[in-house]
Amino acid sequence: MKQTILVIEDDKMIRELVNIYLTNAGYDVVEAIDGEAAKDAFLMYHPCLVVLDLMLPKLSGEDFCRWVREQERNEVSIIMLSAKVRTDDKINGLKIGADDYLTKPFDPDELVAHVEAVLRRTGQFCQKITYNGLCIKPRKGEVLLFDKRLNLTKHEFNLLYHFMANPNIVLSREDLIQQLYPYADKTVLDRTIDAHIKKLREKIDDNPSPKRILTVRGMGYKFVDE
Repeated sequence: MKQTILVIEDDKMIRELVNIYLTNAGYDVVEAIDGEAAKDAFLMYHPCLVVLDLMLPKLSGEDFCRWVREQERNEVSIIMLSAKVRTDDKINGLKIGADDYLTKPFDPDELVAHVEAVLRRTGQFCQKITYNGLCIKPRKGEVLLFDKRLNLTKHEFNLLYHFMANPNIVLSREDLIQQLYPYADKTVLDRTIDAHIKKLREKIDDNPSPKRILTVRGMGYKFVDE
């Protein structure tokens, strides 16, 4: 799965240029035009890396960087891309939590090289699957729904991981039983799977009607990534 990068830049031309180069380099790119929109995008897409302008409307880049670090999202890398060229600006940016600092004007190929270098150092901490605010981190054993950590049982976690790793594919009860209870008797476990899914739905959907894990009558269940 591609790594997601959030580009926060109020200049449309720069934002689109960065998007083009990072997309061509193989990343999924999400854009935000101001600091407040960046918060929403951050919680929705759970990026692995943020390319951050500092002089932003509504919320400065420095304040956004502090907010990310206050969220204890230390696995998220931040590259500041700014017209602030003074040495003390760079030092301050690194002190408040940036992993790298580039100044404008910049070479887009150099930016891509810096992104790749930072992710070589930090990418192993950013193994996750994310769909519409729901994020599972298999190595850390964590599930986030926007800014909320979910408390899942071992079986609920494994079930959700299997669903999110196979989006939009119908999974039969037999397949799910094999994932959770590979040596157990199927006849005993059909209702157990249904019970796990019922509890999981209650935790990952704030709507009484299931919207992420759908029942496919006569076939099984399907995780929908839309």
